[in-house]
Parts: sequence; structure tokens; C-alpha cells
Amino acid sequence: MNSPFSSGGAEPVFAEPWQAHAFALAVSLHRQGLFTWTEWAQALAAQIAAAQAAGDADTGDTYYRHWLAALERLVAEKGASSEAELESHRQAWDHAADRTPHGQPIELRPEDFR
Repeated sequence: MNSPFSSGGAEPVFAEPWQAHAFALAVSLHRQGLFTWTEWAQALAAQIAAAQAAGDADTGDTYYRHWLAALERLVAEKGASSEAELESHRQAWDHAADRTPHGQPIELRPEDFR
């Protein structure tokens, strides 16, 4: 049986579930018309170039971190969310992850946003 993290072959498509979620979110936002594929490609290329200029070794293990950063930037630029709101959710996620035992689903609670 194939999982969303496998291409059916020996190599996984996504190393971690969050990478698949980030990928799916970008596809969904494109389908909803938030951005074109050209805009997406430009945003991702700019993020990767900035990371390389800052010293990223570009070994492939940071690709989806660049993907997520580009997506967050594009979402903020398009006005679908603000950078402050994205940061608030990022911090809430960190709080929730800190209290969650390894291997368990992370659930956001209202207190995570304080």
C-alpha cells in the first residue's frame, strides 16, 4: 500500500508529514487563485537564493523549509495573512510541540496563543 509519503518505490516523496502538508497547502492556495505558478516559482527561487547567500549548503535537506518560508512570504504579500499572524501561529505551534510526547499528534489549544 502506498502512503502519501511514498512514491511506491523505495524512496519516500516526503521525509516528514509536515512537508506533505506544506506541499498540499501550496497546491490548494494556488487552486483557490491566491497566486499563479509563475509567482510561486519566483517566490521559491528567491527564498532558495536568499538562503544560499546566507550560507545554506543546498544539500537538499532544507528544501521544504525554503518551500514553507516562500509560502509564508507569499501568503503575507497577498494579504491572506499578516506576518504577525503567521508568527503568532508559529510560536503557538512551538508551544504545542514542546508539550506533546514524541509520536503523538500535535494539537493547538487556545493557551498556545498566549
